[in-house]
Amino acid sequence: MTKRVAVIGSGASGLTAIKCCLDEGLEPVCFERTDEIGGLWNFTESVREGQACVMRSTVINTSKEMMCYSDFPIPKEFPIFMHNTYVLKYFHMYADHFCLKKHIRFNTAVDYIKRAENFSETGQWDVQVTDKMNMKTENLIFDGVLICTGHHADKHMPMISGLDRFKGKVIHSHDYKDSRGYEGKRIVIIGIGNSGGDAAVELSRVASQVCLSTRRGSWVLNRVSTNGLPLDMLRGRRAITFLLAKVPFLFQPFIKKQLNKRFDHRLYSLEPKHSPTAQHPMVNDDLPNRIACGSIQIRPDVKEFTETGVNFDDGTFEENIDVVVLATGYNFGFPFLDKSVIDVKQNEVNMYKYMFPPDLEKLTLAVIGCIQPIGAIMPISELQCRLATRVFLGKASLPPKDEMWKDIRMKKEAMARRYVQSRRHTIQVDYVSFTTELCELIGCKPNFCKMLLTDPKLALTCVFGPCTPYQFRIVGPNPWPGAREAIFTQWNRTFHPLKTRDVGHVTEKSLKTLFFLYILVVMIAIIFIQFLDWLY
Repeated sequence: MTKRVAVIGSGASGLTAIKCCLDEGLEPVCFERTDEIGGLWNFTESVREGQACVMRSTVINTSKEMMCYSDFPIPKEFPIFMHNTYVLKYFHMYADHFCLKKHIRFNTAVDYIKRAENFSETGQWDVQVTDKMNMKTENLIFDGVLICTGHHADKHMPMISGLDRFKGKVIHSHDYKDSRGYEGKRIVIIGIGNSGGDAAVELSRVASQVCLSTRRGSWVLNRVSTNGLPLDMLRGRRAITFLLAKVPFLFQPFIKKQLNKRFDHRLYSLEPKHSPTAQHPMVNDDLPNRIACGSIQIRPDVKEFTETGVNFDDGTFEENIDVVVLATGYNFGFPFLDKSVIDVKQNEVNMYKYMFPPDLEKLTLAVIGCIQPIGAIMPISELQCRLATRVFLGKASLPPKDEMWKDIRMKKEAMARRYVQSRRHTIQVDYVSFTTELCELIGCKPNFCKMLLTDPKLALTCVFGPCTPYQFRIVGPNPWPGAREAIFTQWNRTFHPLKTRDVGHVTEKSLKTLFFLYILVVMIAIIFIQFLDWLY
């Protein structure tokens, strides 16, 4: 009998969950409480409580080749960094290509998920859902559950002295859609994450003044890096990840110097005390320009509000403030799930690979996409789904409970050593390292040493080039025959939307030269480091 799996949510993680279930011969039933797929990336004019949504102008921070699903490249005609409308269009293309929508029950809310009475023998789950159109409630039994609701749903509203008596408008960035209605206003934005930075830049074009308040400051990354190439395609490489792990102390000054080449973070009042890799990166292409033209002022943490203004903790004061935007992040959790299964406290949760509750008697439930990656989340969610579905079927095994707890503790300790203490630094993962961990459990990690003998061109491209998701489909379960070709043509798809005027091929030739010089330098560095390891 085919096992049935409940998939909660049809966003970036839910769609690939359905697809991975189908790949493994499982029967998915997806419950989506709205009337559309896309989750966070489905922009709506109105605010929906408990449902995250991008701003009207939001452009994704990861390049299309790094964020696509591993067996479905994003069309070459799409921009390198896609506006949210393109992201949603890609999700529809993916869903239609693999016939996923027929497995989704729209306008259906999940009321609760709890262990079935015979859970210790069967691992089954009792799921109650309500059809929001006719308010009909059903109780259903599933053999497995994939929770794909993300971590951008419930607003975190901090307690700030005097905010309750402030007479102006107070909104959370969750509720901010666009700059209409904010013309000529004096605005204070609290929080310097990606949402705060994006809102500040957009509002600064119409407001009379924007003050961006930050407790620690931030290093600011640009989407576009050296020679106009996508930053994540340059940074997200196995060779670079290896070097950063081996000699991080050598790279910190280099990274800091490169960031300050674009603009001096200290001069612009943005420089934090911590290193560039000690926080989740802020990606913003326009912030220094808006600071330079005076429309954004960087201010310290807020001490307290008055009825009409704000006192900052350096003793300065801003009067006649019209709007306060709280870009203070989210509280994630799973209110429909029995707390004895997963209990989230202060945005901290104990799950193996951020997926599996380690104490669960039967590993038939997994959380997908509850991570904050430095890199794209879609390929990681896909790998998590591939692992979970194979674990449900007994095709992949996880380590014993004590080993899972050991891995959880090690990750927490490593996170505490690297990152400044913050609510947002509880589910951080590095794209290359974490996908490698998942690939090892799935059995789809290529043997690059062996590949050097059988297919050296592919091996070198995978190790020294961008770690695009196609690498996860070269070998292992459910391989994709087009993976090798997709890897060799990834730069062609990247550059294609830029070629709107014929200027010859000088740029491509120079890029190839830089690429081979880059390979040479990295290979020498790796050999030297391995020699030091052997010597000592």
